[in-house]
Amino acid sequence: MTRLIVMVAFAGGNLIDIAGPMQAFASADDLSSHDRRNYRLLLVSEDGGPVTTSPGITLDTFPLSALDDEPIDTLIVPGGLPRSGIFGLDKLIAWLAKNGDRPRRLCSVCTGAFLLADAGLLDGKRITTHWSRTEELARRHPGLDIDPDALFIEDGRIWTSGGVTAGIDLALALIEADLGHQTAIAIARQLVMFVKRPGGQSQFSAPLAMQAAERPTFAALHAWMADHLGEDLPVERLAAIAGMSPRSFARNYAAEIGRTPAKSVELMRLEAACHALTETGLPLKRIAGDIGLGSEQNLRRVLQRQFGIGPLEYRQRFSARTLMEAAE
Repeated sequence: MTRLIVMVAFAGGNLIDIAGPMQAFASADDLSSHDRRNYRLLLVSEDGGPVTTSPGITLDTFPLSALDDEPIDTLIVPGGLPRSGIFGLDKLIAWLAKNGDRPRRLCSVCTGAFLLADAGLLDGKRITTHWSRTEELARRHPGLDIDPDALFIEDGRIWTSGGVTAGIDLALALIEADLGHQTAIAIARQLVMFVKRPGGQSQFSAPLAMQAAERPTFAALHAWMADHLGEDLPVERLAAIAGMSPRSFARNYAAEIGRTPAKSVELMRLEAACHALTETGLPLKRIAGDIGLGSEQNLRRVLQRQFGIGPLEYRQRFSARTLMEAAE
């Protein structure tokens, strides 16, 4: 059985969102031991013809109308959408709304979830998108159940993936569902990646992305907190630094920042731990003490809860020191 995989393209789209998954599907045929093709790949756009992706590389595409008589197995919508909220893809969204029930599987990579949501195809589904665009998508479609950390999510026939390279994780999962675990492993080995990566998107985002967009009210407090992570930081002390009563501080902080003060302390300590693990060779016990976690066990618990891996594995995977030693 040859399955038709349709990838959508649009001007400014992420090239890797398109090429990464398509390469994974193509590899399924490269590694096949029989002459029958597992997949037929088709790249389409609203009107067909050349489409220039975000790196400036142009792809040749078929028009959406080429799919009129095609039995679509899997349709994938990539990301790369602007932040303006006006995507200029009304024809594509209308086509998706009309034809979204045709494919056996309907998928998005990264911010491609915005287009599926705009077409009304994600209502009542648990989904994911790029971690940095989660809040924007939630504001645009308040009824969606969005997991900002997942690399990919399957909810019935709807599959969504997180940011950019997570589209390859998604493709490997689709291939595993079609052709089995061993085939997916073989493709992952050829692509030099995990068939199932440990952890989620949060291991690749800055835990304190809030600082980049924060309002000035608590900016000075956050700077002070970062300099005193090794100390005890109860809400009463933070409130005193901010010049507020504990009750007023807790209420105003949560309303403005979107999380409790205790959660911000935890995230700052997590960020500091990640920095120490990747940029220094300090022992785990020393790191835990320096950032206020107290013990190696607490450090392990925090990383396990956030990333699904322990501190030693985190250091092995992301340490610049480890990468330099491996290259020598």
